[in-house]
Amino acid sequence: MTIVEAIRTVLQDVPEGLTAKEIYQSIVKNELYEFGAKDPIGVVNGQIRRRCVGLDFPTAYPIKVFRISGQQGKKNRFALYLDKTGPAENKSAAGKKSSDDLLPEEKISTAVSEHLAAIRQQLLDSILELDPSFFESLVVTLLVKMGYGPDEQSGAVTKASHDSGIDGIIREDRLGLGLIYLQAKRYAPQNKVGRRAIQEFVGAMEHVSKGIFITTSSFTPEALSYAEKQQQKSIKLIDGQLLSDLLVKYEVGVNVAQTVSVYRIDSDYFNTGS
Repeated sequence: MTIVEAIRTVLQDVPEGLTAKEIYQSIVKNELYEFGAKDPIGVVNGQIRRRCVGLDFPTAYPIKVFRISGQQGKKNRFALYLDKTGPAENKSAAGKKSSDDLLPEEKISTAVSEHLAAIRQQLLDSILELDPSFFESLVVTLLVKMGYGPDEQSGAVTKASHDSGIDGIIREDRLGLGLIYLQAKRYAPQNKVGRRAIQEFVGAMEHVSKGIFITTSSFTPEALSYAEKQQQKSIKLIDGQLLSDLLVKYEVGVNVAQTVSVYRIDSDYFNTGS
């Protein structure tokens, strides 16, 4: 019997769930599995969390066997994951995560998420501190890095005296037959872009059918609805949250400071000799 099979055997008779320590104690009491590890409770906890619905991290398994059924003090209780429990119940239970039970790779994943959130905010703060012309240049650089246009010379910031409401232009092909117009608004978070600004952008596009409106803030519901319902023009709206995501993804304004490798056991390798 494997550790996972032993855990499942214990939980079959306890629908309300048990803590990792209680599961370990029951396994030992019923002689279901003989542990050789220095931290057997940690082993049990790790086997459960890697197969627990709602817990997704680099070394988690795709097939879920267990679920978080509640908490006992600062510890999570685990139960068998059955389809009949329903997605709403499992989602709610999975949200009750205790930091005491987190695996090292989960802590890494959480720390990375928090780090990225901080970097994204720093990017937006840095943009707001600089001149609007810098923001116009930045969005052109970003679009080119994302693959719009055949080369690095595909994007250009329009001259301030001749932009007619257009801040940048992306040439999708070398001859410039396909154009994308850009509008960049460097706004504070509380200053949302409204429908009128989108209407003016559409009017300034004239014969060009593709446009991207980028802001450091967000869009009002009316602005989003107007852009979505456009028939003659194809308009993409990028708010501050998406903008910061794209800047990090395509490494515009950021550099990779360190790379950390997270490993998982190669089950196929160890099963070869069995």
